[in-house]
Amino acid sequence: MYNPKSQQAETFINHAEIMDTLAFAKAHADDSSLCTEILAKAAQKKGLSHRESAVLLLNSDPKITKAIEKLAKRIKLDIYGNRIVIFAPLYLSNYCINGCVYCPYHSQNQHIVRKKLTQKDIIKEVTALQDMGHKRLAIEAGEDPVHNPISYILECINTIYHIRHKNGAIRRVNVNIAATTEEEYHMLKNAGIGTYILFQETYHKESYEKLHPTGPKHDYAYHTEAMDRAMAGGIDDVGLGVLFGLENYPYELVGLLMHAEHLEAVHGVGPHTISIPRIKRADDINPDDFDNGIDDDTFAKICAIIRISVPYTGMIISTRENQSVRERLLPLGISQISGGSKTSVGGYVKPETNKENSQQFDVSDQRTLDEIVAWLMKLGYIPSFCTACYREGRTGDRFMTFCKNGQIQNFCHPNALITLQEYLQDYASAYTKQIGEMLLPRLFEQIPNSLIREKTKQYLDDIAQKNMRDFRF
Repeated sequence: MYNPKSQQAETFINHAEIMDTLAFAKAHADDSSLCTEILAKAAQKKGLSHRESAVLLLNSDPKITKAIEKLAKRIKLDIYGNRIVIFAPLYLSNYCINGCVYCPYHSQNQHIVRKKLTQKDIIKEVTALQDMGHKRLAIEAGEDPVHNPISYILECINTIYHIRHKNGAIRRVNVNIAATTEEEYHMLKNAGIGTYILFQETYHKESYEKLHPTGPKHDYAYHTEAMDRAMAGGIDDVGLGVLFGLENYPYELVGLLMHAEHLEAVHGVGPHTISIPRIKRADDINPDDFDNGIDDDTFAKICAIIRISVPYTGMIISTRENQSVRERLLPLGISQISGGSKTSVGGYVKPETNKENSQQFDVSDQRTLDEIVAWLMKLGYIPSFCTACYREGRTGDRFMTFCKNGQIQNFCHPNALITLQEYLQDYASAYTKQIGEMLLPRLFEQIPNSLIREKTKQYLDDIAQKNMRDFRF
């Protein structure tokens, strides 16, 4: 039976409950009065159940879709404002013993070049990322106990945090590695990581096992229960995600929201972030082999529904998506994006040739970080390199409390301006700096608290005039 408080995967992600939910949603999707009632509930910014969200997803009325998107835009602005946090992935190793049929790192792929960064390589890669202006990384590695043991991951994190180059420093390392033990999650917590990220890929157990025919990732329960072990190991913030295109999207969305409900029910706090990648072309992988792909309109609707269903959760879209798709989804709920990304091992220092390809997937948005920053500002967003909440202990339920009572605005908006000022002074092109210097004064006036506004002004001046760095609220 379905039980969100259970810590057994097939109970809190219950197949019968998902199928019953989808049947209910299909039967009631065209009930405009019910959809209106659900939207009115969502407008209270207290979230929706997976069943309510499914009804909105399957509704085919364009007017309801417009109402969903309009509400998503308002909730996004109310909670996150016009800030967009920027990060970059750092691929440590593509050695992997799993047989995932949708990933080029699968163990049967004999022609992809296998690489693993040494600590000296990491210094070079991170220095290159610092020279771009990045302050926040998400480290990635395949699952391989010989090449990528937890000791290697911990050593890499330690190395990253100790690299200083000019005014550059990585202030937060998020970790996206395979499901592991509570003990090893505790080690990651002690290493000072930010968010632990693990994509479910698909919540459909039968499909999951077919897509992961060999390797430790084949174990559906162990993978699905990873977030419970991570939080038991002391990690406050975890990030969920599915790879849209592997299974039919209504099933995946319901499963994803059930997972969020489970974390809230058991741990008192839902996911810190939800990522929404779509399957893309990669070495030895053709998305055409999967017939569950979703078009851009459906993708936008999914994004908006997630925003109104779990209003306080950050949402991430990567460079898997091109500029036009990212621009469409930004106002619908996205709060974090990657910029200037490379999905190859060592790709920031030395661009790869086709013969030495080690990338996980094709990057659709290949603009530089500087181009991304300028683009965001021209759209009216604040590119933010802020990492203050993690460094000030505003994580887990403490972060959510600040979000829900509105106090997070007194931290996030000025911190975003401070880190943008750092970027403009240290890394921006003349064109981007000109845009930023025109934008900053107007954004500064939007700080509601006069004392914080006065302190922010001092910090901005100290960054620009005294070459001082790393202020935060």
